[in-house]
Amino acid sequence: METMNLWTTVAAQIATATDQPFAVERVQSVGGGSINAAHRIAGGNRTYFVKVNQSTRLGMFEAEALALQQLAATHTLRVPQPVTWGLATSQAFLVLEWLDLRSRGDWSTLGRQLAALHRQRGNRFGWEQTNTIGSTLQVNTWQADWVTFWAECRLGYQLALARRKGFQSDREEELWEAVPQFFRTYRPLPSLLHGDLWGGNAGFLVDGTPVIFDPASYWGDRETDLAMTELFGGFDPEFYRAYQAEFPLDSGYPQRKVLYNLYHILNHFNLFGGGYGDQAHRAIDQLCRMATNLL
Repeated sequence: METMNLWTTVAAQIATATDQPFAVERVQSVGGGSINAAHRIAGGNRTYFVKVNQSTRLGMFEAEALALQQLAATHTLRVPQPVTWGLATSQAFLVLEWLDLRSRGDWSTLGRQLAALHRQRGNRFGWEQTNTIGSTLQVNTWQADWVTFWAECRLGYQLALARRKGFQSDREEELWEAVPQFFRTYRPLPSLLHGDLWGGNAGFLVDGTPVIFDPASYWGDRETDLAMTELFGGFDPEFYRAYQAEFPLDSGYPQRKVLYNLYHILNHFNLFGGGYGDQAHRAIDQLCRMATNLL
């Protein structure tokens, strides 16, 4: 009964959002995520992608829709267009356009287009609302100073969550003393970010056009997006060559990417546990060593 109510509500909201009648005729579960249930729905000659979660997750879907709208408004990168979102009894849902994606395509164009996205400038670091990284709350309180934002809203927040789950590091104080060393000569400007740009959140249309999706957007240092692309296997080398040619990175990026990816490693520890704790310890050790060499 609940499932029937879900698809009836989804169909009604699609009809309202598109100003065209719509009925769900076919539902297919699709994989690709550990946070939400995902479905391909079709009716007539129209197909949509639908994410479903508990009703308490509606805010997560609202933030994702807003991020997709902001990314699309830059006219730099292709993203799935949000259609509608809402509640059906105990479930929240987000309806997106269906895109037939491949894992291979034009990596050079993706690099150039990401550089163009990162040239979109803001006045402060943060975002207009809280969103999520995976299913973890991502605090986006506006800050004028990037190091303060990173320390309070990113690294500090994840470390506090990790301590509650049993993570301990005897080098945490040393880590906090090290952080400013990575920014002695580097002052990033606020760029519009995807925010969660690993290989699973990028793909290509049949004609090779790049697409990015599942954003956790905010205004921040563009290096954080680049660092994330390297965390789980990396993107094609053509992507990095094209990005560098379009918008060269600062010489200190190789060190700062370790700091930026510590945030995501800690988030994975907080979400999944396991060996991510050991990976976080190794990153902290590496950062402390690098900071000593920067003195």
